[in-house]
Amino acid sequence: MSHSESNIAIKVKNLVKRYNHILAVNDISFEVEEGTIFGFLGPNGAGKTTTISILCTLLSATSGNAYIAGYDCTKYPSEVRKSIGIVFQDSTLDKDLTAYENLVFHAYLYNVPKSEIKNRVESVLHFVNLYERKDELVKKYSGGMKRKLEVARGLIHKPQVLFLDEPTLGLDPQSRANLWDFITKLPKEHNVTIFMTTHYMDEAEVCDKIAIIDNGKIIASGSPEELKKIVGGDVVSITTKDNLYARKHIENLLKLEVLEKNNELYMTCNQGETCIPDLIRSLGDKVLSVKIQRPTLNDVFLKLTGKTIREDYAPESNSTKESIRAYRRKH
Repeated sequence: MSHSESNIAIKVKNLVKRYNHILAVNDISFEVEEGTIFGFLGPNGAGKTTTISILCTLLSATSGNAYIAGYDCTKYPSEVRKSIGIVFQDSTLDKDLTAYENLVFHAYLYNVPKSEIKNRVESVLHFVNLYERKDELVKKYSGGMKRKLEVARGLIHKPQVLFLDEPTLGLDPQSRANLWDFITKLPKEHNVTIFMTTHYMDEAEVCDKIAIIDNGKIIASGSPEELKKIVGGDVVSITTKDNLYARKHIENLLKLEVLEKNNELYMTCNQGETCIPDLIRSLGDKVLSVKIQRPTLNDVFLKLTGKTIREDYAPESNSTKESIRAYRRKH
C-alpha cells in the first residue's frame, strides 16, 4: 500500500496470528475509510484484542500485512505509533495527578511542540466537558469522567486513528450515553478515524461499518443495515409449555429454522404479523407468550454463530493489561 492511498486509514490484508497451535487470527482482511467509525465485534477470545495489538504495533503478525495511515505496522512501527491514539479497557491514567497534568505529561511523551501544548490541552478538555474540573485529582473522578479524560488524552497528539477498546465497559447507562454522544462527534470535529471494539450490540449501531469476528475469522461485514438483512425478516420469539414439541412442529409445518435460547424459541419470518397467527393456530394453548421485533445486530450474531455475543463474554482484561504494559515499555 502506498502512502498516497489517502482515503484508507487502516488496511489489513490476509492477517494471521498463531500462538503455537492456536490460530488467534485466521487470515482476515478489511479496510477502514478515513473519517468513519468502524466497529470490530465479537465475543471474548474471538481475536479482537490480538488484532488491535498488531495494529498498534504491540504484537507482530505471523503472516499478512497491516497498514495504518499508509505505514506498514511491521516496517514503520514508530510512524504508526505517532499516527494512533489508544483508549484501553483498563484505565492507564495517573490518579495522583490532575486531569490537566495527565494531559500535559502525555503531550510531552508524544513530542507535541511546547508552544502548542497549552492550547491543545485546553481544547480537548473543553471538548470532553472537563475543563471546569481540570485541576481536580483524577482519583476523585467518576468512571465516566475518567473514560472521557482518556479519550481526550488519546486526541492530544492529533492522531489519524483512535482505537477504543470496549470504551464504555463498567459505565452506568447515562455515562455510556454521554460518552457515545461525543465519540460520534470525533470524526468530524477532530478529523480522526475511530476503530472500536464492543460487545454491546446497541452501541455498534453508531458505526458506519462493522466487521463481526468469531474464532479468529471475519464472518460478516457491512453497515448495520446491511448486516441486519442477513437475518432476512422479523424476529419472532415464543415461549411454550413444551419447547421440544413446538420446535419440531414449527420446523415441520411452517418450514422455519428455529433456535432455542434461555427456554425461548426464536425464528425469522419475512413478515412477523402474518407469521404469528399461523404459529398460534398450529400450537394452540401450548403458546405462553409471543414477541416480535425488527432484527438487531444481536440477531445477526445469533443467526451467524448460533449464540448471542454476550453469553461467553468476559472482559479480555489479562490481555489488555499485558497490552498496556507493552505499550508503556515502548514509550
